[in-house]
Amino acid sequence: MGLALLLGIFGGAVVMGLPVAFAMGIAAAATFWYEGFPLLITFQRSISGISVFSLLAIPFFVFAGELMLHGGIAIRLVRFASALVGHVRGGLASVNIFSSMLFGGISGSAVADISALGSILIPVMKERGYRADYAVNVTVTSSIAGIVIPPSHNMIIFAVAAGGGISISKLFLAGVIPGILMCVSLAIAAYIIAIKHNYPSEKFPGWGAVWVASLAAIPGLITAVIIVGGVLSGVFTVTESGAFGAIYALLLTFFVYRSLDWNGFKTAVVSAVKTTAMVMVLIGFASSFAYLLALYQVPAKLSGFMLGISEEKIFVLLMINLMLLVLGMIMDMAALILITTPIFLPIVKDLGMDPTQFGIMLLVNLGLGLCTPPVGSCLFVGCAVGKIKIESALRTIWPFYIAILMALILVTYVPAVSLWLPSLLVP
Repeated sequence: MGLALLLGIFGGAVVMGLPVAFAMGIAAAATFWYEGFPLLITFQRSISGISVFSLLAIPFFVFAGELMLHGGIAIRLVRFASALVGHVRGGLASVNIFSSMLFGGISGSAVADISALGSILIPVMKERGYRADYAVNVTVTSSIAGIVIPPSHNMIIFAVAAGGGISISKLFLAGVIPGILMCVSLAIAAYIIAIKHNYPSEKFPGWGAVWVASLAAIPGLITAVIIVGGVLSGVFTVTESGAFGAIYALLLTFFVYRSLDWNGFKTAVVSAVKTTAMVMVLIGFASSFAYLLALYQVPAKLSGFMLGISEEKIFVLLMINLMLLVLGMIMDMAALILITTPIFLPIVKDLGMDPTQFGIMLLVNLGLGLCTPPVGSCLFVGCAVGKIKIESALRTIWPFYIAILMALILVTYVPAVSLWLPSLLVP
């Protein structure tokens, strides 16, 4: 009865439009009360959930991304990508995807990627004769590279949800090849569509222009090197790397590029505070929610149910992916990481899957959910920037869905895709 109450209140609150974080908090408080626990335990569990030192890295990551979003780094990355790959057929689509790969690896945020790059590239693509839905679909689907390519605050959330026993260094490295693979798959899909519609290519500006554009972009790319390299080398903890990355981004945009004014700085601070607050509230209430799921033995029961259907690793992983894909369509990504990790991680570990590989599989899967209705935040932002209806984008987005699903299949069933690089560089 308690589990039914927990899930019933949570589901009802979400359907009514209450934010997921508060839906989990209310459901947890009501269930604790039903079971005879003092309501104070809800807040105690929530506070203990966010009292994790590694979570301090999240505000630094978010702030660094906001500084670069408002500090002119995005336009320099676009110029570099344009000089390098703009001359292929449908060149601006390749520029869009390559820019997302570069900027996503710095900001770690899919929505920031769309806001920064979409506002630049979508209008330009429309002016050059590309259909609006094509421009939006390329931008939306490539934006999730920021979730997989390090540094990504979602990797930290996953590590915390997994109980803290997973190396963030390994997670960072594990996301590199899957992120690149996903972008390459999207670029192939974009190229095929560009040939079909005879989209234009840009003129190759020459290697001199590529060199100049790369010199302008390299200082911004060093932000990711500081954050990821500091963690991998052992010089910094993940929190310290985030702090140094934010300081470097601030100095770079203020004194080197001189593209961040006082208003931009205030906007970046306010946006980072809001995002961090939302994430921390979500993590806190999810901790109480997950405690009750464990109390009712949901992971063990679900594991028994799934393994009762089949003990074949291929089929069980397929079931988990399908569940995550459906959940990703109706819930926010961070909430799902916090809720589903304690449930599915024991199952995949029993099947012999490395937790790091599962983490990347989870991020790629839930990243796709950001591009699907009804709760696809990336899809909504992209359509708003492109000034088109969501229905128009959905009619032609399916080739890009297929490209991401192909990457997801490889990450799920080929361990080397995510584990080869960490095995080389992390002892």
